[in-house]
Amino acid sequence: MSLTVRDITSAIQAAKSLGKPIKRFDERGLYLLAKPTGVAGWRLKFMLNGSEKLISLGKFPDVSLAKARDKRDEERRKIADGINPAEARRAERSTYGNTLKILAEEWLKRQTDLTEGTIRRHRRRLEKFVYPLLGAKPIDQISAQELLGVLRKVEAQGKLDTAKRVRELCSGIWCYAIHEGKAQFDIAASLKGAIKTAPQKSHAAITDPKKLGGLLRAIDGYEGSPLTAAALKLAAMLFVRPGELRRMEWLELDLDEGTWRIPAAKMKMRDPHIVPLSKQAVKIIDSLKVHSIGRYVFPSLQTSDRPMSENTVNAGLRRLGYTRDEHVGHGFRATASTLLNEQGYDPDIIELQLAHKARGVRAIYNRAPKLEARRRMMQEWSNYLDKLRLTEE
Repeated sequence: MSLTVRDITSAIQAAKSLGKPIKRFDERGLYLLAKPTGVAGWRLKFMLNGSEKLISLGKFPDVSLAKARDKRDEERRKIADGINPAEARRAERSTYGNTLKILAEEWLKRQTDLTEGTIRRHRRRLEKFVYPLLGAKPIDQISAQELLGVLRKVEAQGKLDTAKRVRELCSGIWCYAIHEGKAQFDIAASLKGAIKTAPQKSHAAITDPKKLGGLLRAIDGYEGSPLTAAALKLAAMLFVRPGELRRMEWLELDLDEGTWRIPAAKMKMRDPHIVPLSKQAVKIIDSLKVHSIGRYVFPSLQTSDRPMSENTVNAGLRRLGYTRDEHVGHGFRATASTLLNEQGYDPDIIELQLAHKARGVRAIYNRAPKLEARRRMMQEWSNYLDKLRLTEE
């Protein structure tokens, strides 16, 4: 006899009352298994190659009686074709776990050294350009030509920098898949150079000493957050990348020694970097102890568990009246590089302090950190900034 909803309700109550599982059979191998916990699920019993098999079809009431019968009929059609539904499901789950989207999301979760904002940007690019076309495909079944097709669509929109970043994102995902045994090759790496390169734009920077003095005086008069004011002052003194500055941590600092050691994971070139701190820089950082609670010297306004926003320094410059065409946070690096070279400092020392990746002979020459020479230069640079700040014409 076929089951009814009343039969199902009765079986669930009986299992609870008796404290033992209760089975109620429908037709063609379908039955309900009610447990003492009140949970009831559908099972399908079938014969294949002379052996009795069993698979689950879901829980009641999420899977109604009518839906359970539809599932039974669907599985029995597979059985008639000689397909073992249990094995087919295992293969499907395995394939699903290998899809580009699943592996990409796993990879994103592992990027613990990246900020939430950076992770959001990565995910937006994947959701907009990659997932719609390739997200559901097993990663080891995606060809280089298919991925190139995705990149070419982005390129055709004139978004050359975005296309470059999407390729780099995909390369990271493929490398992760290789480590997990889900792919054999990084097809994204093979596509380097296959799309147009966006023309390089220089970051807007003030390099005239008189104008720089005006900027430094304006920063001294900054009336916003003391953390932002300090970040602006240190950006000029230390000329590190904005992302490195805002993610400065107390554990990386030795104020007695006057040294900031940035771990490789935070550096663009993935090499550890040492920043000698002038006396002026140490004084500014030390003054922030009353404002900074937690690991970061420049914590977010929302939570001390994250660093300040990546737009904070630029927003501070805009508040001071400097447009993005005049000077940006990253521009302090060009400012220092230009003026230090004009003052006759050793170009190799400057490049080493900028954490640029040297090539050829210079790469060999720069293996030694030359810390004392850099320490002298950084102190003299801070002294020079003080002089510009006080020289008003």
